[in-house]
Amino acid sequence: SIQQECHFLTEAYALQQGKPFNAQSLINSAVSNIICCLVFGDRFEYTDKQHHMILQTFNELLYLEGGFWAQVYNTLPWLMKWLPGPHQKIFTLTQNIIDFIHIKIQEHRESFDPSSQRDYIDCFLTEMGEMKDKDSGFDLDNLKICTMDLFGAGTETTTTTLHWGLLYMIYYPHIQERVQAEIDTVVGSSRQPSMTDKEKMPYTDAVIHEIQRMANIVPLNVARMTNKDTVLDKYKLPKGTLVLPTLVSVLRDESMWETPHTFNPQHFLDREGKFRKREAFLPFSAGKRVCLGEQLARMELFLFFTCLLQRFSFSAPAGEPPTLEFKLGGTLCPKPYRLCAVPR
Repeated sequence: SIQQECHFLTEAYALQQGKPFNAQSLINSAVSNIICCLVFGDRFEYTDKQHHMILQTFNELLYLEGGFWAQVYNTLPWLMKWLPGPHQKIFTLTQNIIDFIHIKIQEHRESFDPSSQRDYIDCFLTEMGEMKDKDSGFDLDNLKICTMDLFGAGTETTTTTLHWGLLYMIYYPHIQERVQAEIDTVVGSSRQPSMTDKEKMPYTDAVIHEIQRMANIVPLNVARMTNKDTVLDKYKLPKGTLVLPTLVSVLRDESMWETPHTFNPQHFLDREGKFRKREAFLPFSAGKRVCLGEQLARMELFLFFTCLLQRFSFSAPAGEPPTLEFKLGGTLCPKPYRLCAVPR
């Protein structure tokens, strides 16, 4: 599915004919389609208006969730739920997405065949039919929320990482050229990259890892909660304490990285140029609540990134110098920028 989507994405880039455009929307549609295949059983065309509307809703929702009003709501929910403000739009947007998912579930139920499961929704419906325990969690409301989680979490984070990746390649053209040289040597131009190429492409792999480290798209991680009284170092954390183990504390740890605040793929290469793992590389977090989609995201990042750089050279439009400034919402995103994708 990812390789097929890479083909559609590169064809869409080719239609831009090297002229300036904002690549975020196309990347978002392509990455979302991988989750759509897994969850809904099919992809959407890049011109599909309904798909665009849902993606835009997710983007707006994520930005609002990271904003000031949402933080005040989290602090004073008993008060804020009665007061007007941008935080109220979060609930409207969320309901719009749930309504879309509800329609998809209804379509699945109408054509459901338990002997031929097509996707995540079918598998969940099968469990709903077989599960006799009413408290198991296999019910319609939970299916909607789980589907929304997969659809949202599996789209925005990878999209944002790739968007940063293209920006870094524009900002550091010498690194882009070295990645392309490795792609040309290992893959060539006559076939698509595949996951079997990854082991032979240590520099490209190192660049992707450095993009994730520097992009730092979820700097505050995702909230956890202590399930028992805990002592960590000299701190006492009572049961039920909300914990935010910040990822930036390891991704930019000055005691762990040679040049922690500089984009440097050598962080992930040994003296012989072979890829090396780093203990402080934890963009997917760690432990029992580690990112559910880590393996899928790793495949997507490698295949989308290499396919794009195999076919195009990326540069900033004349008079639009690239900037690494960001905007902060639910994730840390690059400020909107345009690029030129020139066929190689």
